[in-house]
Formats: sequence, C-alpha cells, structure tokens
Amino acid sequence: MTVELIMEDDRWGGLGLQDLADRACNTALAHLALDPEACEIALLACDDARIAALNADFRGKARPTNVLSWPAQDLSPQEPGAAPRPPCPDFTGAIALGDIAIARETCAREAAAAGKPLADHVAHLIVHGLLHLLGYDHVRDPDATLMQALETGILGRLGIDDPYI
Repeated sequence: MTVELIMEDDRWGGLGLQDLADRACNTALAHLALDPEACEIALLACDDARIAALNADFRGKARPTNVLSWPAQDLSPQEPGAAPRPPCPDFTGAIALGDIAIARETCAREAAAAGKPLADHVAHLIVHGLLHLLGYDHVRDPDATLMQALETGILGRLGIDDPYI
C-alpha cells in the first residue's frame, strides 16, 4: 500500500500518522479482498482552516469537517445497499484510489468528546475515507448499513472498538 502522506500541520507529528494510515488502509483493503500493494492513496494531514476551505470549494459547506475524500474512480453502485464496483488498475497494474484529507482540531475534539484515543478515532476516519474512495457511501439507509458494518469489521481487525455503539 502506498499512502503518500502530506503533512501540513505539525501537530500530527507525534501520532505516528504514516504508520497508522498504512496499517488502517492495508487492513481495510485486505478485508475487502483488494491487494494493498497495488493501491495508492494520498493523505493530507491538515488543520481546520484548510479543511474548511476544501469543504467550501468541493461541497459548498464553509465549515470544518473531520475527513474529506476524492475518489479517483466513480465506483458507486446503482442499487441501494449493493456493493460498489471494484477499482480498475492502470496499465502498470497500480490502482490509484484517490485522496483523503483529515483535520487535526476536529479529530482531536471528536475523540475527546467521545472519550476515545485520538489514534483510534483517526484510524476510523481514515478507514471511512478509504471506503468512500472505494464507492461506499452513507446517504441512503441501505448504503449506510453496509458501510457501517464494513467499518466495524475493519476496525475490529485493528483492535478498535465499534465506534457506533
């Protein structure tokens, strides 16, 4: 798995974000029967101001959020609750999945409010963002049920409690 980490906020430094992201993504991809070695993701570790600007630009919501994702391919299913299509590799066999951005202050605030370790919450959000890159969503109820079950299963493999309990 190639997670290209772009660290814009130095406060991410003490978390071991590269290792955490690699582990979360590798576990998620293996759980979904995808070859982690073939997949590529860019992860932007930023602050609330940067993610608020991105959220405004891409979603029309001028406020910070915890995680954003930009899939390289539209893999979303037509039918509610159906699995997305598998990603297609390029001519080299590499699978560019897309980009994820994660905001330090929002993640820390949410983790503290939930009484969870920051690393566990960040791993959850990275898995969540990765599932969006793979075509999963939570807008329609059947899709949300599928995505939540996958998140819970992947986090369990990482030794992280179900965040939805």
